[in-house]
Amino acid sequence: MKNKTLFNAALLIATLVLFMSCKTQKENKWELDSPNNGVRISVMSVNGDNQSTKLVYEVSTTKNGKTTSVIETSPLGINRSDELFSENLVFVSKSEVKTIDETYTMRIGRQSKIRNNANEIELTFKNEKGSLIQLVVRAYDDGVAFKYVFPDQSDKTYTVTKELTGFKVPENGKAWIQQYAKSSKWGPSYELYYENEIPIGTPSTIAEGWGFPALFNTNNHWILISEANLSPNYCGVRLEQNAPNGLYTVRFPEAADALGTGSVEPSYTLPWSMPWRVIIVGQSLATIFESHMITNVSDPAIPGDFSWVKPGRASWGWNTNHDSGKEYLSLKEFVDLAVDMKWEYSLVDANWDLMEGGNIEQLAKYANSKNIGLLLWYNSGGANNDVSEGPRDIMNDAQKRKAEFKKLHEMGVKGVKIDFWHSDKQDLIQRYIDVLKDAAKNQIMVNFHGCTMPRGWSRTYPNLVSFEAAKGEENYDFDETYPAQAPIQASILAFSRNVLGPMDCTPMTLTNLKYPHQSSFAHELALTIVYNCGILHFGDNVKMYRSLPEYVKTFLKEVPVAFDETRLISGEPGKSIVIAGRVGKDWYLAGINSENTFKEITIDMPFITTGAFDMSLITDGTDAKSFANKLTSFKAGEKIKLKMLGFGGFVATLKEK
Repeated sequence: MKNKTLFNAALLIATLVLFMSCKTQKENKWELDSPNNGVRISVMSVNGDNQSTKLVYEVSTTKNGKTTSVIETSPLGINRSDELFSENLVFVSKSEVKTIDETYTMRIGRQSKIRNNANEIELTFKNEKGSLIQLVVRAYDDGVAFKYVFPDQSDKTYTVTKELTGFKVPENGKAWIQQYAKSSKWGPSYELYYENEIPIGTPSTIAEGWGFPALFNTNNHWILISEANLSPNYCGVRLEQNAPNGLYTVRFPEAADALGTGSVEPSYTLPWSMPWRVIIVGQSLATIFESHMITNVSDPAIPGDFSWVKPGRASWGWNTNHDSGKEYLSLKEFVDLAVDMKWEYSLVDANWDLMEGGNIEQLAKYANSKNIGLLLWYNSGGANNDVSEGPRDIMNDAQKRKAEFKKLHEMGVKGVKIDFWHSDKQDLIQRYIDVLKDAAKNQIMVNFHGCTMPRGWSRTYPNLVSFEAAKGEENYDFDETYPAQAPIQASILAFSRNVLGPMDCTPMTLTNLKYPHQSSFAHELALTIVYNCGILHFGDNVKMYRSLPEYVKTFLKEVPVAFDETRLISGEPGKSIVIAGRVGKDWYLAGINSENTFKEITIDMPFITTGAFDMSLITDGTDAKSFANKLTSFKAGEKIKLKMLGFGGFVATLKEK
C-alpha cells in the first residue's frame, strides 16, 4: 500500500511537472501557419544574456511531411529613447487568428489582379514599465511578414533609437545581395552591383552595409528579404555590414546621407505602426519571381479615380545626348519617334528649363497635337543634394510643388521623373509620399530616380509608375566595368530588385556609347520584357530605332509593359532567365543568357492549356549584332526549342488565332 501511495504521488508530481512544462511552453511560444500549412513562423520568449528574456522568431516550411528551417532563431525587439522593448517583455495576449482573403487590381506590374491571402495574429507584450508593444505576424503560402506596433495613445513625440530585428539565414548556401553605397554627390541610390553567388554571411566591403532586397539560396530553398509599407512615420532600413554566422540585422540610414540633413532616428506619436519586415520563401525560384507579398502587406490605394494612370512606352533622348533636354529641335524629333513607334510618351530630361530654340510650353503643345504625353525631369533638391541640374528647388517646397503640378496638368504633361534623393531618412520618406499625393491630385504620374527601392507604394499610390534603384544602361557611358557586368546583373535584378516593384533600367540601347556592349542585340530586346516598369523608356537615338528590321520595330510598337499574369519558365540569378507574360489571350516570351557560353534551350509552358497561336520568334542572328526572325505556329502543349549566343537572348509573341 505504501509503495502504491508513493507511486501515485510520484505520478501526480510528474503529471504536474508535465502540465507546468506544457503551460510554460504554450505561454512562451506562439506559432502561425500559412493558409496551406506549408509555411510557419514561430515567435518565442527565450532566456538571453544577464538572465533577461528576449523575443526571437523562426521560419520553417513543411512539404510532404518534411520540415525545413529557412530562418533560424533570430532576434526581435525595438528601443525608444524613453523605454526599452527589447528584453524582459511579459506576454499579455494573443489575438484570434485573422484570415485575410481579398483581391485587388494593379494598373502596372506583372499581374493585374492579385489575391492577398494570409493568416494573421497580434501578440501583445508589456515591458518592465508596463508599456505595450504588439508584434503583428502574417503567414502567407509564399512567406511571412511581421511588424511592430506601439498601441498606446499619446500626442507626445517618441523616438526609436534602435531596431534589433535580424534574419538568421542558414549558412550552407549562397547570397545575391547589393552593397550599400557611401554618401556622395550622386548617392546613395541603390545603384551598385549585386554580388553574385557569394557565401552567406560574407561581410560587405563597404562599412555602410547591405541594401534590400537580399536573395539567398539555402537548405534547398530560395529566400528574398526586404521591407514594405514604409510610411512617413519611419525611415527606410537596410542591413548591417557584418552578418556573423549568417545573422543579418537591420540598420538605420547614415548621418552623412542627404548632405547631413534630416534625423537618422525616426520619431512619431502613438499609436505607431511600423513597416513590415518581409521574408519570401519557396523551394522554386518561381515562388520568388511571382510573389506579390510586397504589395500584399501594403496599404490599399488611396481614394480616387486613377483611370488616367496609363502604363506605356516612352522615347528618351538623354541617354545618347546628355544635352537633349536643352535642345528644342532634338526633343521634337523624339516626340516624332514616339509617334512613328506608336509609343505613348516622350521623356524630357534634365535642364529643360534652359531650353534653346523653343520652350517647354511650345513642346507640350506640339506633343499634345501628336497625342504624345510628355514626361518632365526634376531635381528632388533642396538641401538634400548639391547636384546643379534643374529644374530644382521645386519638389522640396510644398507650395511650389503643388503649383508646379497644377501648371503641368494644365499644359497636358502626363508625368514627372524626380531624381537625386540621396537618403532613406524619415524626412525624405515624407517628401516621397507628399510628392505622390500632390501629383495624384493633379493627375500626374511619378517616376523616381536616384532614389530608394520599392516598398509597396505602387499599390497605395497608383500614380507611382516606376523607381530606378538599379544600375541602368546609362552606365555604358560612365562605368568601364558595366559592359561585362550588365548581362550578369540582368538576371540577378529580375530575381531580386524587380520582384519588389517597377524598375526603370532603360533597356534596348543598341548604339555603343563610351563602353561597348557585350550583350547581344536580342538580349537587349528581351530586356524590354524581362525587366518590368510602368513606363518603359527606350534609351537609344532616333536613327537607331528607325534603322531596325521591320519585325523588330513591329515588336517594339506592340511590346506591353503591364500584364494580366507573368510566369517564370526557367532560370537562375547570374545565369539566365526565361519568362512569359499574358495580355488578354496573347503571350509574350523573353529570355536572356547571362553567361558567355552558347546555350540550346527547350521552353515548356504547361500553363498554356488550350489554343493555337501565330508565333513570331526573334533570336540572335549570325552574330551578336544581328537578329533572326521566324514566323510559325504554336499549339498548347508544344515545346519551343531555340539557341542563344553567349550573353544572347530572344523574344516571341504568341497571338491567338
